[in-house]
Amino acid sequence: MIRMFATRLLCVLTVSAPLVLALPPIQADAQGQPEAAQRTPTYEQQQEKINAWTVGLAAGLIEGAPLRLAAEMARVVDDGANLHVLPIVTRGPTENMNSLLYLRGVDLAIINSDALDEYKIQVPEIRRHITYLLNLFPSELHIFVRPEIQSLQDLVGKKVNFNTLGTAAAYSGPLIFSRLGIDIEKTFIPHQVALQQMRKGDMAAVVFITSKPVDAFLRGQWEPGFKFLPVTYDSKFEDYYLPAVLEAAEYPALIKPGERISTIAVPTALVAYNWPAGSDRYRRVARFTDTLFTRVDKLQAPGFDPNWKTINLGAAVPGLARFPAAQEWLEREARKAQAKQ
Repeated sequence: MIRMFATRLLCVLTVSAPLVLALPPIQADAQGQPEAAQRTPTYEQQQEKINAWTVGLAAGLIEGAPLRLAAEMARVVDDGANLHVLPIVTRGPTENMNSLLYLRGVDLAIINSDALDEYKIQVPEIRRHITYLLNLFPSELHIFVRPEIQSLQDLVGKKVNFNTLGTAAAYSGPLIFSRLGIDIEKTFIPHQVALQQMRKGDMAAVVFITSKPVDAFLRGQWEPGFKFLPVTYDSKFEDYYLPAVLEAAEYPALIKPGERISTIAVPTALVAYNWPAGSDRYRRVARFTDTLFTRVDKLQAPGFDPNWKTINLGAAVPGLARFPAAQEWLEREARKAQAKQ
């Protein structure tokens, strides 16, 4: 019986051997792991891959326009593992600058150009640390006053509201009034509340610093005499500001046809830390710059902020040098345009 069983087993092995030899071999790495396991990245590899092309963008208050602009840019430049932008909520334009200078993981920030003024003492060479990619949109100064106020000098000693702390008006407004030499009683309450106080005579003026037109002046019903005060652009403002005007087409209920009210604008800029050329952080910002500039037309499509339609990639930012990769992109596109002519 045993001899018969052994004979049958030998026959089975003899028949099976060619089949076993014909099966494809299982590939293994140096540690003897199957090929499928070798292709699956480790946790550390996946972590490195995700971080390699991630860019941090300090954007500002959650209710502010800069955060919305940052989110729109992030949406347009997103390229999976090849480029990922993280918009970061902060306490406002000055905090954005602080984050860019000192916070790990922040490569870009949206700032008002005059935010540089606060750092002249603590960082004397601030302009060497910061470069700009884009002059996004100007934020025009609106000084809206009651009927009895006829000039800036009439505001001396009176209540002027600059919106809540952390907003552009709350930072830039007092700076501008200081340069004008107008000593006022500053308040920092929501503009909606301040406008109601203006109607009652408890507030002399409100200061908005934002892209025109402002909804509050388009939708509100104002008694005769409420108006915008003019501000003359001169040498006091050349370092950080730009000349601007408010026109009747923008505020038909408050400005007479054909009238233009002089004012100034605070450039809102997309800036980067001045990383050494060729460094890892420089390469990240350079890739972001190239992708954003190349896809800027997507931001001008319906569904994005209408101000993107007015963007000028070549516009300068007072007081700052342009990020080298941005300058290279502009020069490259200029050569392409010349070659087509």
